[in-house]
Parts: sequence; structure tokens; C-alpha cells
Amino acid sequence: MARIDGSTLDLQEKVVAINRVSKTVKGGRIFKFAALVVVGDGNGTIGFGLGKSSEVPDAIRKGIEDAKKNLIHVSLKGTTIPHEVIGAFGAGRVLMKPAPRGTGVIAGGPVRAVMEVAGISDIRTKCLRSNNPCNVVSATIAGLASLKSVDEIAAIRGRSVEQILG
Repeated sequence: MARIDGSTLDLQEKVVAINRVSKTVKGGRIFKFAALVVVGDGNGTIGFGLGKSSEVPDAIRKGIEDAKKNLIHVSLKGTTIPHEVIGAFGAGRVLMKPAPRGTGVIAGGPVRAVMEVAGISDIRTKCLRSNNPCNVVSATIAGLASLKSVDEIAAIRGRSVEQILG
């Protein structure tokens, strides 16, 4: 898959989760932050990144930079996805089903953030196992990356779209 250049796109960013971790040293506690960020152009291009720093704004900035390096393109069918899919990453599983126009985004927090920046406005989702935000976002993006449109499947099989649809 070809790399997508994030500098040419008009990307919107959304912070999914901010995690605070502490380390106890002789002088007291040291706090650091990790920010999980998703970016997308609202037209099928999405990416996510994790940024870590001792300050929250720096962690968010690093997460955005990381997300812009890991962009993928998603096959869409209007305002929804072409077919049902289960995305998996680690213990995270996310079931995604296409929905008719007007349904809206029926999804939990981390999945909703990914769908909004991807430009998907009609979908039903369910987190099946882990609800760890990092694994859920990774599973969602893995599922969306595995989607194929009818045109792509027809090209792979060397047939016409009419033959595929029967």
C-alpha cells in the first residue's frame, strides 16, 4: 500500500484518551502523560498515534505527528462501509456493520472518534472483548483497513461487477 502524505490533506484531529502514569522516586512522584490521537480527512483517510511526554500538550502534539505518519485509506460506500467486518488487535475485537442512511454513528467512545474523523456517518458497532482504548482503536482501524469495495474484489478476481453481484 502506498504511503499517504499527511501534509497535503486537511486533517482533523481528535484526542481519544489521555493516560497519566507516575513514577515514585526519592524526591516524590514524577508524572508523565500518554495521549492517544486519531486524525482523518473526513473522506476515508485515517490514522492514529500515541504520544508520550511530561506535559499534556506535548504528548498530544507528538501523537498527532505519529498519526500523520500512519495514514491509511478506507473503502466507503456512501456514508457507511461496504460490508460487515470484525477488526482485531490484541484482545480488542470490534464488530462493524453497515447501516442505512440516517442511522447515525452507534458506537462507543474510541470507535466513535475513529468513525467521525474517517467520515463514516451511518454505522453500527460493538466492542466484543477488550475495552482498552488503545486496542479498540487499533482493532477498529485494522477492520476498516481490511474492507474491500465491490470494484476492488472484481478487479482481484478478474471479473465484472455484474458477475460478482450475480
